[in-house]
Amino acid sequence: MGTSAHAESALTPVKFSRLARRGVLLGLSGPQLVMAGLAAGSLILGLYLGVVVMTFPLIGLFVALAFVRVGGRKLIEWAPVGGQWLWRSAGGQLIYRRRIVRPRPAGTLALPGDAARLRQWLDPETGAVLIHDPHAATLTAVVGVSHPAFVLLDPAEQERRVVAWGRVLASACRSGRIASLQVMERTLPDSGKGLAQWWDSHGIHDQTWSSQTYAELIDRAGPAGERHASTISVSLDMKIAGRAIRAAGAGMKGAAAVLRQEMSTLVAALRSADLSPGDWLAPGELAVILRSAYDPAVAGALERHGELGRDLATAGPVAVTESWGSLRSDSAHHCVLWISEWPRSLVFPGFLAPLLLSSGIRRTFTLLYTPMRTDRAARDIRKKKTEYISDAAQRQRIGQIEDAQQSAEYQDVLQQEADLTAGHGVLRCSGLVAVSASGPDELERGVAAIEQAAIQASCETRRVWGQQAQAFAAAALPLARPV
Repeated sequence: MGTSAHAESALTPVKFSRLARRGVLLGLSGPQLVMAGLAAGSLILGLYLGVVVMTFPLIGLFVALAFVRVGGRKLIEWAPVGGQWLWRSAGGQLIYRRRIVRPRPAGTLALPGDAARLRQWLDPETGAVLIHDPHAATLTAVVGVSHPAFVLLDPAEQERRVVAWGRVLASACRSGRIASLQVMERTLPDSGKGLAQWWDSHGIHDQTWSSQTYAELIDRAGPAGERHASTISVSLDMKIAGRAIRAAGAGMKGAAAVLRQEMSTLVAALRSADLSPGDWLAPGELAVILRSAYDPAVAGALERHGELGRDLATAGPVAVTESWGSLRSDSAHHCVLWISEWPRSLVFPGFLAPLLLSSGIRRTFTLLYTPMRTDRAARDIRKKKTEYISDAAQRQRIGQIEDAQQSAEYQDVLQQEADLTAGHGVLRCSGLVAVSASGPDELERGVAAIEQAAIQASCETRRVWGQQAQAFAAAALPLARPV
């Protein structure tokens, strides 16, 4: 009894910082202040011209744009999203069709949207494929990771692994050259490849009727269940690492040499955290992941037949159609949800189990970490403190009551400052969930189930309206793409 109580007490609950909603003045954002200024200007102009009543509709419009909330945002905050959507719609950018008869330039990836600019570069030393984004100046490598079921471990072992994972993230912060770190966990239909390999190794192949029948049954077995696959992508910031790249030979060769150093550090950190990193993904392995994301119907066949679909030049979708709230690709409909709020109360490390272990739904869960350099993080924290203190003084001057949420956000900033002073790193974390289904009705049922699972995990999710294509590339592809 005493040992059990000690094990239970070894698991430490954690709490996440709140999503900051501070504004320029008195909690109001810049667009809100502009709308408030236009409303005040309209009122003054109406008083000056003696037509105050006629300005009331215009004033009401500005006030509604500034303060009416729809879908978790103020109306004025929807203006950039809606404007970009209209611009892309007018330019025909919501529909992608691959030009099959026209070959793509060598070294490019057959991906739609702004991901079309990505280039592949094969590292001769590791055999890994490195993804180069010439616009963002990043170079990315991907490694597959296997691990035991976290929820089945005892509390003391869970606590030890959480601390070890914290060291992995801390090493990413201390590097100073990593642009982002992506952790992606996806559900896949079990293609039966593992069972077939077991039968090839341990089965009795004596050409008897029972042996042949069993072999045919295994060969014809379709997806009978689900399995989970995890990858970690590390992205090098080529601008920050410019001096090291020039010292290593400049160009892509120098960038690859610098990235290899970060890859070695990451592998060592993962092994110290009792995770089992595999080999860095080769072009064929990455091609299967990209093809399976856009065309889930062929995922099982690609894994069973090792030589098919392993060309990055043809791994992208054949057709993509984006709508306001969803995305349709070759054989599936997709919807991306953003985790807008992490748990506000104390939770234990396995709080995401309802979301990650939801069965019967094809989904991809992505955590995108953006490390911040210590000096930049310190400046950002000082800026936040100054804004919160000045807003509090302004509210006290006009007699406005202090909001409990604003006080909680300020305490989060103080805690971040204390952690930074103690030597910890600061990371910006974004969570995305991409749900896929064969039809729109099945997709909506899957989205509803994931939203309920997120509620059980004490998280809040929002659908990414008007940006589904870009969000899907960030959530379902292991390329460490920004949101």
